[in-house]
Amino acid sequence: MTELALGLELSGQRFIWVVKSPNETVKNANYFNVQGIEDPSSFLPHGFLERTKEVGLVVPSWAPQVQVLSHQSTGGFLTHCGWNSTLESIVHGVPLIAWPLYAEQRMNRVLLVDGLKVALGVKLNDKGIVESQDISKHVRGLIEGDEGKLLRSKMKEFEEAAKLALSQEGSSTKSLAEVAQVWKSLKT
Repeated sequence: MTELALGLELSGQRFIWVVKSPNETVKNANYFNVQGIEDPSSFLPHGFLERTKEVGLVVPSWAPQVQVLSHQSTGGFLTHCGWNSTLESIVHGVPLIAWPLYAEQRMNRVLLVDGLKVALGVKLNDKGIVESQDISKHVRGLIEGDEGKLLRSKMKEFEEAAKLALSQEGSSTKSLAEVAQVWKSLKT
């Protein structure tokens, strides 16, 4: 958590960060708990909140993710690559920084970074830590860099495709209608 905090600070970029307390019941401290006993801000580096108060907003435990992603000023999203977060980002055209923790998240990272090319992927050092300099570099690159512009452009293409699929005549709407028809016919 310290490296992430310092990386955000080093980047100089505006941010919203939902901070959760580490989950003490799980061996791997990378897992976090919404109902943490301690105040999540107590895990941040000393003075971080004061130093970043003009550019950052630290929110304890939870924020309305879809509302944040749909806001026009959201320039990127650092995510653990869960499927819901991935789809929400695509639907709203928000490029990603991919930081998977476990399970399918690692495969989602490969899809986002190498396949779809809508995300930058962080790298773990030999101790399994993502260092603050790497976080800062990726955040700045996503918001200000040429690679970020390419990711944003690619993500906008996916956003348009998602909107089309979800429209009244879109493939998603038609498929759902077909499923509903099949279920209806099974009831009678």
